[in-house]
Amino acid sequence: MADLSSLSVPLWIMAVVSLLQALLVIGMGIAGYMLYSRVTTLMADLEARQIAPMREKVEAILTDVKAITARVSQQTERVDQAISGTIERVDDTAYRVRAGVNDKVNQVAGMVRGVRAVIMSLLHKESHA
Repeated sequence: MADLSSLSVPLWIMAVVSLLQALLVIGMGIAGYMLYSRVTTLMADLEARQIAPMREKVEAILTDVKAITARVSQQTERVDQAISGTIERVDDTAYRVRAGVNDKVNQVAGMVRGVRAVIMSLLHKESHA
């Protein structure tokens, strides 16, 4: 029986140590939960004070950028149409000028050929006479 009493002290020590370990683990769990809760509250507060207003500003800026982009797109389309119309008118005018100049040049060339033919004919008759 002396053997059993010598075993009871180490068993009690182990039980007390185990109980202390369990209390330490429970305490660490509670401390971890409290830390998690504080961090979550801090993050929510930070988001409410800093991120939400910044998000609203960014959304407002994006809305403005979309509106400006739409206006620029419309203006670009209008400028493109104006340039296309101007180019078509310039091409049409150039074609008309070219056709008019060609007609005049052809008329003058025809007249010069006719005068030349008359002169050649007169010179040719004088040389035979």
